[in-house]
Amino acid sequence: MNFDPVLIWFLAGLALILAEFMIPGVILIFFGIGAWITATTTWMGVTPGWTSQLLTFAVSSVAMLVLLRRWFRSRFFGYVEGGQDPADNLDDLAGHEVTVIEDIIPGETGQVEYKGASWSAHSEVALTAGDAATIVRTEGITLVVRPRS
Repeated sequence: MNFDPVLIWFLAGLALILAEFMIPGVILIFFGIGAWITATTTWMGVTPGWTSQLLTFAVSSVAMLVLLRRWFRSRFFGYVEGGQDPADNLDDLAGHEVTVIEDIIPGETGQVEYKGASWSAHSEVALTAGDAATIVRTEGITLVVRPRS
């Protein structure tokens, strides 16, 4: 059985590009495109032998990976400047102010608003809707608050 190298390279490229969707990382797509470049050069008669085809595949894939990966990642994943601002870290909410939106009775759960979102909250002191409070700590996804001093 004689296999057509153009078809083999084309199908290999298709498989690599489809695999990128299952194993994201913006790497396999360049090897898939490299396989398609090899299929094209083989179809045009530029790379008739397996050695020239493998060399074309390797050089084109690695060159695109090195030169274009950062550009592709910024298009697919966006650009993140610097790191996360520690003030926005939801793991460290202590000291931030909230507004009570549903009465909090000691021993029961009420609701507070923090950064536009509603959070469940506990307090050792009764708080009524509209009161300002300060976050003491978190217990899972529930905030423990105290009246603002």
